Amino acid sequence: MNQINTTVLMSDARNFDDNAAINPYMDQTVAVDRAKAQFEHDEIQAALKAAGVTVTQVPSPAGCQDGVYTANWALVHGDTAIMSSLPNARKAEEPYAEHVLKALGKTIVHVPDGLRFSGQGDVLPCGKYLLAGSGYRTDLETHEFLAKTLDLEVITLQTVPQMDANGEPVINASSGWPDSFFYDIDLALAVLKPDLIAWCPEAFMPESQEKLRNLPLRKIEVSLDEAMGAFACNLVSTGETVIMSGQAPEFRAAVEAEGLQAISPVIDELAKGGGYIRCTTLTLS
Repeated sequence: MNQINTTVLMSDARNFDDNAAINPYMDQTVAVDRAKAQFEHDEIQAALKAAGVTVTQVPSPAGCQDGVYTANWALVHGDTAIMSSLPNARKAEEPYAEHVLKALGKTIVHVPDGLRFSGQGDVLPCGKYLLAGSGYRTDLETHEFLAKTLDLEVITLQTVPQMDANGEPVINASSGWPDSFFYDIDLALAVLKPDLIAWCPEAFMPESQEKLRNLPLRKIEVSLDEAMGAFACNLVSTGETVIMSGQAPEFRAAVEAEGLQAISPVIDELAKGGGYIRCTTLTLS
């Protein structure tokens, strides 16, 4: 059974902004067009529905600039929702997300106090594996908690840090956390089928590259240009249809060569927040 991402949770872009620049893609000098962002959000939702995905929609939380990115609200596995612990500018999303998921009948679980966890944005289920990012939005100790809580094998990974002009790792001025252009792993890696992933080798630290190469999964490699410039890995796949960037022609050709259909809504405004298609959807089943 190759079907994945059958039901997802989405909000809207009506509160979308980038006033708190908590990732390196945000540029406070460039105005955000919320109407355009909402149009793009609607196009993503239409593409998902055309691919047979059931979309559960809730309003975005008031006053939350990143409330459009529901992927970071939790990791849902079966009837369990492991809630996220987000950067300072996103804290108000946490109780709202818990209320929404509890109302959907999920059993709520919290990571231990003081641990960072970026939800589905930083942990991607793939068959028996949980491909988990670390170092930026999710702590290694969170991986240990996930391994104990879920019946999945956690594969700990780390992407490359953002570096300053002196070759030193960047600490985000807004969040106070280390930063990366791949701050969440869903910007560097995607699950296309339970046995097929796409990944950008150059986005990962050498040890993580080795781990991914050694996993018994089929793999498509994505160029750094398409991963960074086109958000190529930030996609949603049903196992048959892939809703993905339209600005990554090499990757799209590789996807279609696997017999997968590709749908590419035009996304520009939502990318100003450092998020893309996958970021706007939290998988419920």
